[in-house]
Amino acid sequence: MSLRIVTAMLTCAMVGMPVARGWAQQPGQSGGFTLKVQSDIVLTNVVVRDKKTGEVVKGLKASDFTILENGKPQKIASFDYQNVDEAAVLREKSTVIGKATIADLVNGEFAANPASLRDHRLIVMFFDLSSMQPEDIDRAVESAQDYVKKKMQPADLVALVSMATGLSMDQDFTSDKAALLRGLGKYNGTQGTGFANGNEGGNSGGTADDASSFTSDDSEYNALNTDRELYAIRTIAKSLERVDQRKSLLYFSGGLTRQGIENQASMRAATNEAVKANMAIYSVDSRGLEALPPVGNASSGSLRGTAAYSGGAVQSQLDANFGSQETLATLSSDTGGKAFFDSNDFAPAFQQVQHDTEAYYIVGFRSTNTARDGSFRHLTVKLNRSDVKLDYRPGYYAPADFQHQKTEDREQALMEELRSDLPATDVALYLQALYFRMAENKFFVPVSLIIPGSQIHIVKNGDQDKANIDVIGQVKNAEGIVVGNVRDTVKLALDAAQQVQQKKIQYSTGFTLAPGRYHLKFVVRENQTGAMGSFETDLQVPDMKKVPLKLSSIVLSSQRVPNIAKKVASPLVRDGVEWIPNVPHVFRQDQHLYFLYEVYDPAKEKGAPEPASSPGLTRRGGGPVRVLTSIEFLIGGVKVYETPLVEAKAVNIPERGAVAFQFDVPLTPLKPGTYVCQVNVIDDAGGSFSFPRMAMRVEPGTAPVVASPGAAAAAPVSPGGPIQR
Repeated sequence: MSLRIVTAMLTCAMVGMPVARGWAQQPGQSGGFTLKVQSDIVLTNVVVRDKKTGEVVKGLKASDFTILENGKPQKIASFDYQNVDEAAVLREKSTVIGKATIADLVNGEFAANPASLRDHRLIVMFFDLSSMQPEDIDRAVESAQDYVKKKMQPADLVALVSMATGLSMDQDFTSDKAALLRGLGKYNGTQGTGFANGNEGGNSGGTADDASSFTSDDSEYNALNTDRELYAIRTIAKSLERVDQRKSLLYFSGGLTRQGIENQASMRAATNEAVKANMAIYSVDSRGLEALPPVGNASSGSLRGTAAYSGGAVQSQLDANFGSQETLATLSSDTGGKAFFDSNDFAPAFQQVQHDTEAYYIVGFRSTNTARDGSFRHLTVKLNRSDVKLDYRPGYYAPADFQHQKTEDREQALMEELRSDLPATDVALYLQALYFRMAENKFFVPVSLIIPGSQIHIVKNGDQDKANIDVIGQVKNAEGIVVGNVRDTVKLALDAAQQVQQKKIQYSTGFTLAPGRYHLKFVVRENQTGAMGSFETDLQVPDMKKVPLKLSSIVLSSQRVPNIAKKVASPLVRDGVEWIPNVPHVFRQDQHLYFLYEVYDPAKEKGAPEPASSPGLTRRGGGPVRVLTSIEFLIGGVKVYETPLVEAKAVNIPERGAVAFQFDVPLTPLKPGTYVCQVNVIDDAGGSFSFPRMAMRVEPGTAPVVASPGAAAAAPVSPGGPIQR
């Protein structure tokens, strides 16, 4: 399915006829005018097969088809038939001369000559090298080479795209087998990072001491999620949008794990872009059929606890494997492709692509619904005979145009985007949600939004007062009921036009929620251009009655500032100072890394005397406690630094039954790189423990970055070791 905006330009010579209003007369042309007409064409490909034989039905006409959008008949405006297996072999091999880069994709140089691609089967092989181990790459490359050598048909045109540290177009569409084999051969031996299937956060039941337990990325704001892979798919799809016929993307990956901190809007944006480009995604899990031993494979470190013997480790591995395949399956099903998992034979993936694209009809119409609301529109295609089976995508997302909204309609535009199924992605937006227990069955959830300064339109001198952003957000519970709302306009006080480009804008808010599952969606609009961005994610507020050690979220911060807003109820405010969460977990060497977390209702030591130095600061009900904690930094499973062990003998926030810990870690001793940060928490009196992990990155020291309004500016802090409140 493809949605295309067609601009037709008509130039007419007029003699003895006045120029009508709305017609623009071109300079230098006597009596001539140019008329531009914009029209949205929705294209969908339909495969028609005989129910009994499964053979493709040929010779149908446009009058044989009926197409309905949300149950309303549409007039067919274009009709075409593609039969790739009957097409003649290309006279010349189509290939790109010179080195192809990511710029070629962005600038539309991919598929440089669309006309030459007609009546061909278009296949893009996308190798996500960043998610595959070397043996996975070998397996995927060997299957692709076997297809090129033995199964590739004369009508097949294949392109090669890969992603390691960046996205690269390695070969444009070609039928030259030698060129394809050379391109595929370059992938062999590439070292996969193996980070794309990690687990951000800890598991005290079976955590391996290696670097495979988190997701790594070189991009600051995408350091801990899979937005980079989804953005790559969007880029490929958008570059092929001007090619009408169906495209197939064979996506070789070592799994694509969604860890709950990613922007779910990016998933729908990638799906929508693929649908618009008429590109079906065929996902192939290059790991093949995996054996999951209880103690892990040879690439995993040793496990702690009893998980290896109780079945917990196996279940954890099964859950992780399923999670890494779920996103791939969603991409395939939503774009009309298929997913291939748990098999060491990848040949069926190539066969399925050839089978699905051997012959199809392209039906186009101009929707009678002119609303540009971003809603999902269901399509129904019917044929005037009952002995056939139709295969087509079930619908598409309508375009969303917020650029031409009138001033009085801007609020409505925000609400429409908040309700829209189609995400806005013109403004990059990143979100982090944490949780702290305030009372029994009541948690405070602080939410931080980040907008890179480069996303803000440059304002001219004298127009600084016009630089502002609108923020709207909503929290829904598991039943879909709205339990929290945010609506705010944040003015950006800028001294110079280029100042905002060097900053990041951080907006903070919070909600009081009960334990349960929630869905968060936020929309931000930059009011200079009207561009919008959205972020969606699921949030699980835990029921701490069911866990042996009750631990809050762990806040990583590089800024602590005076509490100007007087947020006395927020757990992020301590002693008149507010902690600003570092959303991407990326720090500089010349900064300090601050940790903040809480342990609730720790166990009391039996028979131990009351600590004399802290009367009144004991656990509710009396009696001392003993909670031990430290923080480790690891690279490749090797510990490179650990803070001194801190021991708490008393509850220091009695109104919430919490032991709060604060750490100040100077980053100067740590070399630039990506670290596994493990927080060790042991309730010695209760015999419970937790070792949550998260990824963080240290960059070389540079000039300080000061946050704009919406976040707090950097404030000096005194150096020192760990601080325990």
